[in-house]
Amino acid sequence: MCSSSASLALWASSWLADASSPDDVIDAMSEWAPMHLVGAGDAQAATVFGLQHPGYDEGIAGLLHAIRAAATASTPAAGDDRIKLVLPAPGAVSGLPVNTDFSRAALDSGQAVVIGTSGSAGIGLVPVIEGPDVLRWTVYSIVVPEHGHRDQGLGEAEYEMREAVRGAADALAQMQSLPTRTLDVDPRTRIAALIADAARHRYPAEMSDRAFRVLESADRVAAILTVAAGSAPTEAPTASATAAREELVRPLWAAVRTARTIAVATSIEAAMHSA
Repeated sequence: MCSSSASLALWASSWLADASSPDDVIDAMSEWAPMHLVGAGDAQAATVFGLQHPGYDEGIAGLLHAIRAAATASTPAAGDDRIKLVLPAPGAVSGLPVNTDFSRAALDSGQAVVIGTSGSAGIGLVPVIEGPDVLRWTVYSIVVPEHGHRDQGLGEAEYEMREAVRGAADALAQMQSLPTRTLDVDPRTRIAALIADAARHRYPAEMSDRAFRVLESADRVAAILTVAAGSAPTEAPTASATAAREELVRPLWAAVRTARTIAVATSIEAAMHSA
Protein backbone atom coordinates (compact mmCIF):
# COMPACT_ATOMS: atom_id res chain seq x y z
CA MET A 1 0.00 0.00 0.00
CA CYS A 2 1.46 3.32 -1.06
CA SER A 3 0.02 5.66 1.57
CA SER A 4 -2.27 6.02 4.54
CA SER A 5 -4.69 7.93 2.28
CA ALA A 6 -4.91 4.97 -0.11
CA SER A 7 -5.60 2.65 2.82
CA LEU A 8 -8.29 4.93 4.17
CA ALA A 9 -9.98 5.38 0.78
CA LEU A 10 -10.10 1.63 0.10
CA TRP A 11 -11.15 0.52 3.57
CA ALA A 12 -13.66 3.34 4.05
CA SER A 13 -15.39 2.43 0.78
CA SER A 14 -15.43 -1.24 1.82
CA TRP A 15 -16.96 -0.24 5.16
CA LEU A 16 -19.60 2.01 3.59
CA ALA A 17 -20.50 -0.86 1.25
CA ASP A 18 -20.98 -3.12 4.33
CA ALA A 19 -18.16 -5.41 3.17
CA SER A 20 -15.99 -4.48 6.18
CA SER A 21 -16.63 -3.43 9.76
CA PRO A 22 -15.42 -0.27 11.50
CA ASP A 23 -12.94 -2.47 13.38
CA ASP A 24 -11.53 -3.65 10.03
CA VAL A 25 -10.90 -0.02 9.06
CA ILE A 26 -9.33 0.77 12.42
CA ASP A 27 -7.09 -2.32 12.28
CA ALA A 28 -5.92 -1.49 8.76
CA MET A 29 -5.15 2.11 9.67
CA SER A 30 -3.31 1.12 12.85
CA GLU A 31 -0.68 -0.48 10.62
CA TRP A 32 0.33 3.06 9.63
CA ALA A 33 0.54 4.30 13.22
CA PRO A 34 -0.74 3.06 16.56
CA MET A 35 -2.12 6.51 17.41
CA HIS A 36 -4.31 8.64 15.14
CA LEU A 37 -5.25 12.22 15.97
CA VAL A 38 -8.26 13.81 14.28
CA GLY A 39 -9.21 17.48 14.16
CA ALA A 40 -10.88 20.08 11.96
CA GLY A 41 -9.05 22.40 9.62
CA ASP A 42 -11.79 25.04 9.79
CA ALA A 43 -14.69 26.12 11.99
CA GLN A 44 -17.34 24.70 9.66
CA ALA A 45 -15.89 21.19 9.76
CA ALA A 46 -15.60 21.47 13.54
CA THR A 47 -19.26 22.43 13.92
CA VAL A 48 -20.71 19.93 11.44
CA PHE A 49 -18.72 16.91 12.59
CA GLY A 50 -18.08 17.74 16.24
CA LEU A 51 -14.29 17.90 15.83
CA GLN A 52 -11.74 19.91 17.74
CA HIS A 53 -10.67 23.23 16.19
CA PRO A 54 -8.04 24.09 17.04
CA GLY A 55 -6.66 20.89 18.47
CA TYR A 56 -7.00 17.16 17.88
CA ASP A 57 -8.73 14.23 19.59
CA GLU A 58 -7.13 10.82 19.91
CA GLY A 59 -8.69 7.97 17.97
CA ILE A 60 -10.09 7.42 14.50
CA ALA A 61 -13.79 7.35 15.46
CA GLY A 62 -14.23 11.04 14.64
CA LEU A 63 -12.75 10.46 11.20
CA LEU A 64 -15.14 7.60 10.45
CA HIS A 65 -18.09 9.72 11.61
CA ALA A 66 -17.08 12.55 9.26
CA ILE A 67 -16.59 10.14 6.34
CA ARG A 68 -20.00 8.52 6.76
CA ALA A 69 -21.75 11.85 7.21
CA ALA A 70 -20.13 13.41 4.14
CA ALA A 71 -20.64 10.31 1.97
CA THR A 72 -24.26 9.89 3.06
CA ALA A 73 -25.04 13.55 2.39
CA SER A 74 -23.79 13.20 -1.19
CA THR A 75 -26.08 12.14 -4.01
CA PRO A 76 -24.45 9.23 -5.85
CA ALA A 77 -23.36 10.25 -9.32
CA ALA A 78 -22.48 8.21 -12.38
CA GLY A 79 -19.56 6.06 -11.31
CA ASP A 80 -20.27 6.91 -7.66
CA ASP A 81 -17.31 9.21 -7.04
CA ARG A 82 -18.01 9.90 -3.37
CA ILE A 83 -14.57 8.71 -2.19
CA LYS A 84 -11.46 9.69 -4.09
CA LEU A 85 -7.73 9.28 -3.50
CA VAL A 86 -5.71 12.35 -4.47
CA LEU A 87 -1.92 12.20 -4.91
CA PRO A 88 -0.86 15.74 -5.81
CA ALA A 89 2.63 16.88 -6.71
CA PRO A 90 4.07 20.23 -7.88
CA GLY A 91 2.59 20.88 -11.30
CA ALA A 92 0.08 18.02 -10.90
CA VAL A 93 -2.80 19.18 -8.71
CA SER A 94 -5.79 17.63 -10.44
CA GLY A 95 -8.56 16.81 -7.99
CA LEU A 96 -7.80 19.69 -5.61
CA PRO A 97 -10.05 22.74 -5.16
CA VAL A 98 -8.21 25.88 -6.20
CA ASN A 99 -6.56 28.13 -3.60
CA THR A 100 -7.80 26.48 -0.41
CA ASP A 101 -6.16 25.49 2.86
CA PHE A 102 -7.02 21.90 2.01
CA SER A 103 -5.25 21.98 -1.35
CA ARG A 104 -2.14 23.52 0.17
CA ALA A 105 -2.07 20.94 2.96
CA ALA A 106 -2.65 18.09 0.49
CA LEU A 107 0.17 19.30 -1.76
CA ASP A 108 2.52 19.53 1.22
CA SER A 109 1.58 16.00 2.29
CA GLY A 110 1.50 14.56 -1.23
CA GLN A 111 -1.73 12.72 -0.48
CA ALA A 112 -5.34 13.23 0.59
CA VAL A 113 -8.80 11.71 0.49
CA VAL A 114 -11.82 13.61 -0.84
CA ILE A 115 -15.32 12.64 0.31
CA GLY A 116 -18.36 13.94 -1.54
CA THR A 117 -19.88 14.16 -5.01
CA SER A 118 -18.20 16.38 -7.59
CA GLY A 119 -19.55 19.93 -7.53
CA SER A 120 -21.13 19.55 -4.08
CA ALA A 121 -20.11 20.24 -0.49
CA GLY A 122 -17.80 17.63 0.95
CA ILE A 123 -14.66 17.16 3.00
CA GLY A 124 -10.97 16.72 2.37
CA LEU A 125 -8.82 14.61 4.68
CA VAL A 126 -5.06 15.16 4.94
CA PRO A 127 -2.67 12.97 6.96
CA VAL A 128 0.60 14.23 8.43
CA ILE A 129 3.15 11.95 10.09
CA GLU A 130 4.13 13.18 13.54
CA GLY A 131 6.84 10.75 14.55
CA PRO A 132 6.92 6.95 14.19
CA ASP A 133 3.80 6.36 16.30
CA VAL A 134 1.42 9.22 15.46
CA LEU A 135 -0.57 10.09 12.36
CA ARG A 136 -2.53 13.36 12.44
CA TRP A 137 -5.61 13.78 10.23
CA THR A 138 -7.11 17.18 9.47
CA VAL A 139 -10.67 17.41 8.12
CA TYR A 140 -11.42 20.36 5.82
CA SER A 141 -14.77 21.58 4.52
CA ILE A 142 -14.55 21.89 0.72
CA VAL A 143 -16.55 22.05 -2.46
CA VAL A 144 -15.54 18.87 -4.24
CA PRO A 145 -13.96 19.75 -7.59
CA GLU A 146 -15.28 18.29 -10.81
CA HIS A 147 -13.35 15.26 -11.97
CA GLY A 148 -12.77 14.75 -15.66
CA HIS A 149 -13.38 11.44 -17.39
CA ARG A 150 -10.75 8.84 -16.62
CA ASP A 151 -8.91 8.13 -19.85
CA GLN A 152 -7.30 4.92 -18.62
CA GLY A 153 -8.63 1.71 -17.19
CA LEU A 154 -6.91 -0.97 -15.17
CA GLY A 155 -5.70 -2.75 -18.29
CA GLU A 156 -3.87 0.31 -19.58
CA ALA A 157 -2.53 1.08 -16.11
CA GLU A 158 -1.20 -2.47 -15.76
CA TYR A 159 0.59 -2.21 -19.12
CA GLU A 160 2.07 1.17 -18.25
CA MET A 161 3.36 -0.16 -14.94
CA ARG A 162 5.13 -3.03 -16.71
CA GLU A 163 6.82 -0.45 -18.93
CA ALA A 164 7.55 1.78 -15.93
CA VAL A 165 9.33 -1.05 -14.09
CA ARG A 166 11.77 -1.30 -16.99
CA GLY A 167 12.09 2.48 -17.17
CA ALA A 168 12.81 2.75 -13.45
CA ALA A 169 15.43 0.02 -13.66
CA ASP A 170 17.09 1.88 -16.54
CA ALA A 171 17.01 5.10 -14.51
CA LEU A 172 18.66 3.35 -11.56
CA ALA A 173 21.35 1.92 -13.84
CA GLN A 174 22.06 5.33 -15.39
CA MET A 175 22.34 7.03 -12.02
CA GLN A 176 24.59 4.30 -10.68
CA SER A 177 26.87 4.69 -13.68
CA LEU A 178 27.77 8.15 -12.38
CA PRO A 179 30.49 8.53 -9.70
CA THR A 180 28.61 7.95 -6.44
CA ARG A 181 29.46 7.40 -2.82
CA THR A 182 29.74 3.79 -1.76
CA LEU A 183 26.44 2.67 -0.26
CA ASP A 184 26.34 0.62 2.95
CA VAL A 185 23.48 -1.49 1.58
CA ASP A 186 23.19 -3.04 -1.86
CA PRO A 187 20.52 -1.23 -3.93
CA ARG A 188 18.66 -4.49 -4.56
CA THR A 189 18.44 -5.06 -0.80
CA ARG A 190 17.12 -1.55 -0.23
CA ILE A 191 14.54 -1.95 -3.01
CA ALA A 192 13.38 -5.28 -1.57
CA ALA A 193 13.02 -3.71 1.89
CA LEU A 194 10.89 -0.87 0.55
CA ILE A 195 8.67 -3.28 -1.37
CA ALA A 196 8.28 -5.48 1.71
CA ASP A 197 7.32 -2.46 3.82
CA ALA A 198 4.59 -1.52 1.33
CA ALA A 199 3.36 -5.12 1.13
CA ARG A 200 2.74 -5.41 4.87
CA HIS A 201 -0.38 -3.25 4.59
CA ARG A 202 -3.60 -5.16 3.95
CA TYR A 203 -6.18 -4.63 1.21
CA PRO A 204 -9.92 -5.28 1.43
CA ALA A 205 -10.72 -8.86 0.42
CA GLU A 206 -13.09 -7.80 -2.37
CA MET A 207 -10.42 -5.88 -4.30
CA SER A 208 -9.73 -7.37 -7.74
CA ASP A 209 -6.54 -9.23 -8.59
CA ARG A 210 -5.80 -6.79 -11.40
CA ALA A 211 -6.08 -3.75 -9.12
CA PHE A 212 -3.77 -5.49 -6.67
CA ARG A 213 -1.22 -6.17 -9.42
CA VAL A 214 -1.29 -2.54 -10.53
CA LEU A 215 -0.71 -1.29 -6.99
CA GLU A 216 2.02 -3.86 -6.42
CA SER A 217 3.80 -2.81 -9.63
CA ALA A 218 3.48 0.85 -8.69
CA ASP A 219 5.09 0.09 -5.32
CA ARG A 220 7.96 -1.64 -7.12
CA VAL A 221 8.55 1.32 -9.44
CA ALA A 222 8.38 3.75 -6.51
CA ALA A 223 10.91 1.68 -4.56
CA ILE A 224 13.36 1.65 -7.48
CA LEU A 225 12.99 5.40 -8.01
CA THR A 226 13.44 6.09 -4.30
CA VAL A 227 16.67 4.08 -4.22
CA ALA A 228 17.85 5.75 -7.42
CA ALA A 229 17.27 9.17 -5.87
CA GLY A 230 19.37 8.09 -2.89
CA SER A 231 22.39 7.34 -5.08
CA ALA A 232 24.19 10.52 -4.05
CA PRO A 233 26.95 11.76 -6.37
CA THR A 234 30.44 12.20 -4.96
CA GLU A 235 30.39 15.80 -6.15
CA ALA A 236 27.64 18.39 -6.24
CA PRO A 237 25.75 17.85 -9.52
CA THR A 238 25.67 20.57 -12.12
CA ALA A 239 22.41 22.29 -12.95
CA SER A 240 22.23 20.43 -16.24
CA ALA A 241 22.87 17.08 -14.54
CA THR A 242 20.16 17.79 -11.98
CA ALA A 243 17.72 18.75 -14.72
CA ALA A 244 18.58 15.58 -16.63
CA ARG A 245 17.89 13.41 -13.56
CA GLU A 246 14.55 15.12 -12.96
CA GLU A 247 13.59 14.74 -16.61
CA LEU A 248 14.40 11.05 -16.37
CA VAL A 249 12.28 10.28 -13.30
CA ARG A 250 9.43 12.82 -13.52
CA PRO A 251 7.29 10.88 -16.03
CA LEU A 252 7.89 7.67 -14.08
CA TRP A 253 6.65 9.21 -10.83
CA ALA A 254 3.66 10.63 -12.74
CA ALA A 255 2.88 7.14 -14.07
CA VAL A 256 3.05 5.75 -10.52
CA ARG A 257 0.60 8.35 -9.20
CA THR A 258 -1.78 7.75 -12.12
CA ALA A 259 -1.69 3.98 -11.74
CA ARG A 260 -2.34 4.20 -8.01
CA THR A 261 -5.30 6.55 -8.34
CA ILE A 262 -6.83 4.43 -11.14
CA ALA A 263 -6.47 1.19 -9.19
CA VAL A 264 -7.95 2.72 -6.05
CA ALA A 265 -10.76 4.47 -7.95
CA THR A 266 -11.85 1.33 -9.80
CA SER A 267 -11.76 -0.67 -6.56
CA ILE A 268 -13.89 1.95 -4.79
CA GLU A 269 -16.42 1.99 -7.66
CA ALA A 270 -16.71 -1.79 -7.56
CA ALA A 271 -17.19 -1.78 -3.79
CA MET A 272 -19.83 0.96 -3.79
CA HIS A 273 -21.76 -0.59 -6.68
CA SER A 274 -21.92 -3.90 -4.86
CA ALA A 275 -23.53 -2.30 -1.80
